[in-house]
Amino acid sequence: MAALFPLAASRRHPAGLLARLVRRPSAVLGLVLLGLVAGMGLAAPVLYPGDPLDMVGTPLQWPGADPAFPLGTDMLGRDLSAGIAYGAQISLLIGVVATLVALVIGVGIGAAAGYYGGRTEAALMRLTELFQTIPPFLFTLAIVAVLQPSIPTIVLAIGLTGWPALARLVRAEVLRLRDGDLVQSSIVIGASDLRIVGLHILPNVSAPVIVSASILVANAILAESSLAFLGLGDPNVVSWGGMVGAGREVIRTDWFVAAVPGLAIVTAVLGLNLLGDGLNDALDRKREGR
Repeated sequence: MAALFPLAASRRHPAGLLARLVRRPSAVLGLVLLGLVAGMGLAAPVLYPGDPLDMVGTPLQWPGADPAFPLGTDMLGRDLSAGIAYGAQISLLIGVVATLVALVIGVGIGAAAGYYGGRTEAALMRLTELFQTIPPFLFTLAIVAVLQPSIPTIVLAIGLTGWPALARLVRAEVLRLRDGDLVQSSIVIGASDLRIVGLHILPNVSAPVIVSASILVANAILAESSLAFLGLGDPNVVSWGGMVGAGREVIRTDWFVAAVPGLAIVTAVLGLNLLGDGLNDALDRKREGR
């Protein structure tokens, strides 16, 4: 059975997966960078108990000029360190939740199309192609502009535009697996479609889905930052993109106001991409023996 579905078997041994993961420098570096971002977000209420939008110092203090503000202050005297920490919370929250929305839609549509085939597959794939013809960021921009900027709206918009590629990936994997002996045997003995898909197919699609999810989180963080840069972020929270957008007004004289949150975005996205590459290698069945 394990020979037929090695990925499902490997899921019962997470220690083996972790061991393969830590042998890959890119994955380790990605985990470290992502851990730094997550740690900042978790520690934000403790390190900066006040409102990060409050004006607490002299405007445009350069990093290192005042120990109370290690990363400096912006043009309104807001602490950039507090903004970076609270921005990590917002970026990771939006990235993870929007990815979950995309996963539910993409995996559901891809699994249904691949398993049932026929008219169901044709209809679902035409729907997927329709969404793929619309530029994702423009679609996200239109949704947020119509529904008004807020965290739930941004999450919904990014999730609704992130699923088509995942749906096609899942469909291809399900098509490959549905004719396998285990699935066909389950059909013969009368197992329900939900049980077959949930127990015998989706666990073996998990590897590419996990890798794709890490990329989706990175893309969601970039999309939210882009929206906030354009003034379509939630005005009630601190956002890295919003900080970059505000800093462009003084980019010629006080470039650090935009550079500091820009570096935070780069760190988070780079960490997720490196982790995705490492997961891709660690979950690749052809490389497990390496």
